[in-house]
Amino acid sequence: MTDPVTDTMLDHVRRAAAVRLLILDVDGVLTDGSLTYGADGEVTKTFNVLDGLGIELLQKTGVAVAIISARKSPVVVRRAADLKIAHVYQGTHDKRIAFAEVLALTGLSAAQCGYIGDDVIDLPLLRQVGFAVAVPSGHPEVQHRVHYVTRANGGRGAVREVCDLIMRAQHTIDAALAPYFA
Repeated sequence: MTDPVTDTMLDHVRRAAAVRLLILDVDGVLTDGSLTYGADGEVTKTFNVLDGLGIELLQKTGVAVAIISARKSPVVVRRAADLKIAHVYQGTHDKRIAFAEVLALTGLSAAQCGYIGDDVIDLPLLRQVGFAVAVPSGHPEVQHRVHYVTRANGGRGAVREVCDLIMRAQHTIDAALAPYFA
């Protein structure tokens, strides 16, 4: 007889091991979902440094990272450039269009992709990828339809948690962290 709890845990680790491209939503995933408007109408966002280092480490292991966001923001372009994220799609309300483009550019299949989302606009991609992830601060309908829900909230280390999970599943985390223990 199999244990459903153990089988579920093993399933998300198996799925994480197959990821070659991690795709991130921005608002509610890379940020806490807050939008702060200045007097001039400029929107500011706050990013978590733990997430940033996790993205850098994951990319060094050979897993690519992409951003697909429904909103447009120059701050996202800047953050993506800082993290050397090559594939950035903004203003894409039908995220399937950007997803198809990134798959064509990378030559990867949907099964080789992970996606972290938080709201119903993310469901079309979450239903296609091999490793679907939500944040606990996300919409309940999304949380019920993914393979893994992070412990950390969006903008508060959720992306780092997933990066570490992927590296552990792929047995690359020790090599990724080795320079910091030298």
